Amino acid sequence: MSEFVTVKATDGHELSAYVAKPKGEVRGALVVVQEIFGVNAHIRSVADLYASHGYVAIAPALFDRIERGVDINYTPEEMQKAFTELYPKLNADAALLDVAAAFKHVSGEHKTAVLGFCYGGLMAWLSATRAGKLGINPACTVGYYAGGIGSVAKEEPACPVMLHFGADDDHIGKDQVDAVREAHPEVKVFVYEGAGHAFNRDAMAAVYRPEAAKLAQERSLKFLAENVG
Repeated sequence: MSEFVTVKATDGHELSAYVAKPKGEVRGALVVVQEIFGVNAHIRSVADLYASHGYVAIAPALFDRIERGVDINYTPEEMQKAFTELYPKLNADAALLDVAAAFKHVSGEHKTAVLGFCYGGLMAWLSATRAGKLGINPACTVGYYAGGIGSVAKEEPACPVMLHFGADDDHIGKDQVDAVREAHPEVKVFVYEGAGHAFNRDAMAAVYRPEAAKLAQERSLKFLAENVG
C-alpha cells in the first residue's frame, strides 16, 4: 500500500512525502532520500522495493521548498532543468530538516534508517553525522554515490554507515572515497568495478549496472537487517 502524506519540518515548512507500507509484518522504517530529480517513479519504486522487504519507506519531497510536485524523468531536457534550475537552489540545512520530518513521521514505533542516492546519499551521511542537531536517532544510514561527501568526510557519524560508490564515477573522485576511508575505517565503504555514477538507476539504461546494483542492494538489506530489524 502506498500514499502521499504531508509532513512538517521544525521550521514550519510543510512538504509532501511518498509512503510505501509492507503488506505483512513490519521490520522497521526507512527514509528514502531522492536524487536531484524529485520523488519520481524511480525513487517511488525504491521505496516500494524496501516496503516489499518489510520496511515502512518514506520519501520526502525535498524540492517542495522550491517547486511543488517535481517529478522529473530522465529525458535530457528535464534533467537539464534539474541541474540548472532546481539543484542550485537546494539548501543542505533545509533539506536535512525535511529528512528529519520524514524520519519522525515513521519512527514512532520502529527503528528507522536513512538511505539516499546522489544528493540523497550525502543527506544520508549528514543524517548520521548531524543526528543530534536534527533531533533524530537513525539506527544506521546507507548512501549511494554521495556527491560532495569528501568535504564533510571528517564529521563523526552517530550510527553505523554503509556507502556505495562506482569505480568509474565521473562525478565523485577517488579522493572523496579515500577521505571517508581515512577518517572512518569503521564505515563500510564499497566500490563497484565497471560501475559509474547512478549505477542503481534502473530507469536509465545508460547508467544502470545490474550486477553492481544487485550486490549493493543485497549488502544494504543485510545491513538494515542487522541494525534495524
